[in-house]
Amino acid sequence: QVQLVESGGGLVQAGGSLSLSCTASSFIFRVSILGWYRQAPGKQRELVATITSGGSITYADSVKGRFTISRDNTKNTVSLQMNGLKPEDTAIYYCTSKYSTTNWGQGTQVTVTS
Repeated sequence: QVQLVESGGGLVQAGGSLSLSCTASSFIFRVSILGWYRQAPGKQRELVATITSGGSITYADSVKGRFTISRDNTKNTVSLQMNGLKPEDTAIYYCTSKYSTTNWGQGTQVTVTS
């Protein structure tokens, strides 16, 4: 099982930026599909972005042009750069790593004030 640890959440005003990072404990991370999901209060968890081992990227329509996902296989990390943040981006953000199974991090809170 891959252990994932997120960092970088916090409180920011609308229009601001935050960068999230996730570090994995296993080399399997390097051949996994990595992703970020989020869950806002009272809402279902939703996909934010994914990146494959080959570098193919997908984004939710709601974050396209504002968020950037990237991975560094030499450091076993996946990052999410979030620019132009909106109050509706407020959620707990989770890092995921999918190979034969999907592993989840513990989550990090992102709060955007208007």
